[in-house]
Amino acid sequence: MARTSTSRKAHTPFFSRPGVRRLAPFVLITAIALIFIFENRSYVEIRLLIPMVTMPLWGALLIAWGLGMLACLFTVRRRSHRRP
Repeated sequence: MARTSTSRKAHTPFFSRPGVRRLAPFVLITAIALIFIFENRSYVEIRLLIPMVTMPLWGALLIAWGLGMLACLFTVRRRSHRRP
């Protein structure tokens, strides 16, 4: 005869889950950074080694943010592969 189980797993609150607790600061900082980036709409001159480039400040900040995210991704990936 099959047993029917009425007991369920205990419900874990959303913000108590490890994945959410790790991701929440990233989402908050990313939202603040993107608001800051898109509020800076003036044009600036940027020197890229030799050429002078005129571009919107939000574009330069977005490129810097993207490069920082890539650096963070590679750093986290390397660190997780080091552990046995």
